[in-house]
Amino acid sequence: MKKNKLLIFVFCLIFSIGLFSITFFKVDPDFLWHLKAGEYIFKNGIITHDVFSWFTYSKYWMCHEWLFELIIYTLKYIFGNLYILIYLGVFIILLLMILFIPNKDNLTKNIPFTLFWILLFLIIIPFIQVRPHIISFCLLGLSFYFLYDLYKNEDSKKIYFLPLISIIWANVHGGSSNLPYLLCFIFMITGLFQFQFHKIEANRLSKVKLRKYFIVMILCMICVCINIHGFKMFIYPYTNMLDTTMLENISEWQATNLNDFTSYMYLFLLVFIIMTMLFSKKKIEFMDLILFGFVAYLGLKSIRFWFFTYIVMNYIVFNYVSKIKKDKGTEICISIFTIFLLLGFIRNINSLFNIKYYCYLNEEVINYIKKEKPERLFNMYNYGGELVYNDVPVFIDGRADLYGKYNYKDYLKIVYLNKNVDNLLDKYNFDYMLIDTSYPIYKYMENNTDYSTVYINKEFVIYKKN
Repeated sequence: MKKNKLLIFVFCLIFSIGLFSITFFKVDPDFLWHLKAGEYIFKNGIITHDVFSWFTYSKYWMCHEWLFELIIYTLKYIFGNLYILIYLGVFIILLLMILFIPNKDNLTKNIPFTLFWILLFLIIIPFIQVRPHIISFCLLGLSFYFLYDLYKNEDSKKIYFLPLISIIWANVHGGSSNLPYLLCFIFMITGLFQFQFHKIEANRLSKVKLRKYFIVMILCMICVCINIHGFKMFIYPYTNMLDTTMLENISEWQATNLNDFTSYMYLFLLVFIIMTMLFSKKKIEFMDLILFGFVAYLGLKSIRFWFFTYIVMNYIVFNYVSKIKKDKGTEICISIFTIFLLLGFIRNINSLFNIKYYCYLNEEVINYIKKEKPERLFNMYNYGGELVYNDVPVFIDGRADLYGKYNYKDYLKIVYLNKNVDNLLDKYNFDYMLIDTSYPIYKYMENNTDYSTVYINKEFVIYKKN
């Protein structure tokens, strides 16, 4: 009875953390072009070629998140501005359920550890955006649950849901849809070893388990190709990870930086997991160590993979925690903290009902540009999503995978004032230029007699060609 009571308290805390985290939602400029893409798909069907840029118009575009875009636009069409709250609320609560319900027997084993681990869930805050990442987190959680269930029980049949997950993933967020078969491969390969080395222990998997992992891996590889782009989706995640221009210049793709204070929370998560495993009385399973190394490598390589570490290790880390005695004070602490989080949610929820659909620009400059109807507008990368949302043809926007083949490098040369900037301006023959005043190109344009200033404030300026 006491265990059930504690479990109810813990789940109340989990639910409240889910609601509380939603209030950290920030409008991301990419979210706006996603929404516009969803509107286009809703009205015209699947997009396979660009329709938003005057420069890359009709070029092939790997719209690898089309199903997500259709979902968010449909929610907006039905629920209005409430769609943000519905989308984030449903998928964050679903994510918490996927992570912690399978672990319900472990949650009351060591309450102080459980509380601390649940609090570390808040590493998700930088990713609280209306983007497909939240759905990917849910799909990864389900994938790992199915994989780990077979690892513990060779009679498990849940693993056969994984090909279905691969199909959904390839259409919702194709950029990370290779993870199901990669994880199958890791489970299969590490399961071939049998050894002991100090605190590390490897246990060879049975032939039944190895066979199931292999069959499902092949099925997942096939199922990733079941999408509007076919086999191209299979290689898409790898081509992205090899594109150094995007990795170096797009903030969410950049590597974890020890000089950036915001990276410390992720580094703390890594250290906490390592210390939990090292100081446990149990042996460290070789499988767990390899999986930790894999997700840690991804997280250190790119900040967009930070939360993957938490998801995967959530199913592993509790195995290294010892049972401790519960007391009445624990229940009181959980109750107080739950109330505090719920009050925080109620206090901040108003912000979710007053979303303004611009991030960098303002309504005045957007209306000015729409009135002028430029045909060959130059715009900053971060402005693209807002302009697309407002039906302004852009030079570039957040779809770096599209522009990387055509004009992304030229864009960087222009904004950072490469010595060939004159030739590039002649090449593209912009009729208007919307520029951020913090970039080197601003100083250059101030002295460029080919263009006149038609709008300016502290953050950006619009030039019109004479």
